Amino acid sequence: MPRQRAPLWLLVFVTVSGTAAMHMFVPALPQAAQHFAVDRAAMQAAVTLYIFGMAIGQLVYGPLSDAFGRRPMLLLGLALYTVSSAAAAFAASVKMLVTARLFQALGGCAGHALGRAIVRDTSTPESTMRDLALLNLMSMMGPGLAPLIGAFITAAAGWRGIFVFLGTMGGIALFCAWRMLPESARSARNLRPRVLAREYAALFRSRAFLGYTLGGGASTTSFFAFVTAAPFILGSQFGRPSQEVGMHLATLIVGMFLGNAFTRRFAGRIRNDRLMIGGNALSVACALIMLVAAATHALNAYVATALMFFYTLGAGITSPAALTKALSINPNVVGSAAGLYGFTQMTIGALCTWLVGFGEDPALSAAAVLVVAALSGQLSFWIGVRAEREGRR
Repeated sequence: MPRQRAPLWLLVFVTVSGTAAMHMFVPALPQAAQHFAVDRAAMQAAVTLYIFGMAIGQLVYGPLSDAFGRRPMLLLGLALYTVSSAAAAFAASVKMLVTARLFQALGGCAGHALGRAIVRDTSTPESTMRDLALLNLMSMMGPGLAPLIGAFITAAAGWRGIFVFLGTMGGIALFCAWRMLPESARSARNLRPRVLAREYAALFRSRAFLGYTLGGGASTTSFFAFVTAAPFILGSQFGRPSQEVGMHLATLIVGMFLGNAFTRRFAGRIRNDRLMIGGNALSVACALIMLVAAATHALNAYVATALMFFYTLGAGITSPAALTKALSINPNVVGSAAGLYGFTQMTIGALCTWLVGFGEDPALSAAAVLVVAALSGQLSFWIGVRAEREGRR
């Protein structure tokens, strides 16, 4: 029987607080870079390390919450997130800011990682799928809508105002979780590193799992590269105001949402591998067109946004199909597989945001990263499909 249910709105709030911080700072990157007198590559590290911190948290919070409980780990994460947001708001140097962002991510990841676990602990079989779908939608919408909010905050209060806003969100989430969140873990268990190591080793030996996982990461979080570079592409390169940059980026989440809706609609009619490969093929085509347009100086703000809309549409089609295929490889280690899949997604996203900082032309750099990532995803998917068909699980 499910235990006392946590308020769903609270789980949504703690989830959004962590994921929104990923890209809310993006519109303020040029302003912060000017304040600290550094180049865009140095400033983009504040986004890259946040995504990397989110990746590490995917592997850590699950086992720790099994041992010590969901509630204490979530409260610890929210406290770390709140304090780190305040530290970022008062950072006196780029190093201090980037370090604060890393710890902010390690704290903010708690809501993203544990919200789904709490839903599984406390929901009935009839409501679990509905509640998880809402959390996944919020996880997706947070990074997409955050740049729009960040642009308005930057215009009104400067880049430090973003971290004041995020710290306030964290403080409210911490207080509400402390007052309203019940402990949902069924029973505490000892941490068993050897068991976890064996599970991860089995997954790493599976060509099918690695194909779907690497392909899923390369095809879905690679668009972080464009999001991170957008202020320099749309603002500095194409002369659009910072408030408009956020609106352009908000269209990307619409593409992702529609892609997910398409997959949910046709999952029973079209095989998962066809949805996965077909969606990624759309992203490959868009990335190649953007690369050619950027290389020939035919790219502008609206063409770039339109191409990225269809890129994320393809990623939205691909994402649920790839995750389903990856988790079906070994039903005995679904928890470890989900953690490793999430870690891979965020790690590839962090790598893409780091790579986009190289080069003199930000649009060309972003397009090149997207092409490499999308093509890598396509190759990985074919390897995974072939391995599964040959029985090499």
